Amino acid sequence: MPCLNEEKTIKKCINEAKKFLSENRINGEILIVDNGSTDKSLKLIKKSKVRLINCPDKGYGNALRYGINNSYGKYIIMGDSDASYDFYHLNDFIKYLEEDYDLVMGNRFKGKIDKGAMPFLNRYIGNPILSKFGKIMFPCNINDFHSGLRAFKKDKIIDLNLKSTGMEFASEMVIECVKNKYKTIEVPINLMNNGLNRKPHLRPFRDGLRHVKLIMKLKFK
Repeated sequence: MPCLNEEKTIKKCINEAKKFLSENRINGEILIVDNGSTDKSLKLIKKSKVRLINCPDKGYGNALRYGINNSYGKYIIMGDSDASYDFYHLNDFIKYLEEDYDLVMGNRFKGKIDKGAMPFLNRYIGNPILSKFGKIMFPCNINDFHSGLRAFKKDKIIDLNLKSTGMEFASEMVIECVKNKYKTIEVPINLMNNGLNRKPHLRPFRDGLRHVKLIMKLKFK
C-alpha cells in the first residue's frame, strides 16, 4: 500500500488485510510504502506491526515501483491506503494468479461505486474516456486502466522496467502487460466512500494529460 498522509484510514486498511491473510491462511506480508507523510500515519503503521519502508522519491509511481522492488512475495496485491478499496475480499485476485494470470485488474465499473466515492467527472468522463483511448491504442480485455486495486506476479512486472513516476504508472503497467502479451483478466470490485474531506492526491486535469501523453509515447515510440 502506498501511503501519503492517510492517518484516518491506514489502520482500517491494515486490519482488513491482516484479517484476509489470517482467515485464508495465506503466508504473506503487509508492506506499506510511505511517500513523505507528515501526519500520524507513520506512528499508526509502526503500532500495527507491519512492514514499513520509506520511498525517498515523491510520486505515486515512484512509491509503487519502490514497493514492488522491495517486496518479498511471489505475488503482489496493490491497493491504495485511503479505505476506498476492500482488502478483505481478495480471493478472486489470488485465484486467477494461481491460474497463471500475470495481471489481475479490479474493475470499479463492473462492481459497485458508492455514492460520493468517485467525482462525477471522473466517473462518467475522465476514467471511461481515458480507458477507452487506451484500449483503442492497445486493444485488450482491460476496461478500467486506472484502478488502484490490482494483483500481479512480481517478477513479470519487474521485467517490464516501468518508469512512470506519477499517477500515469497505472496506465503504463496495463499497456506494457498488453504489449508483452501477458495473460490478463478483470474482476469486479467495489469502490467505497471513505468519508474523507481532505484534498485528493489525484489532480484530474494534470494527471489525465499525463496519461494521454504516456499512451501516445508508448504507442509511437
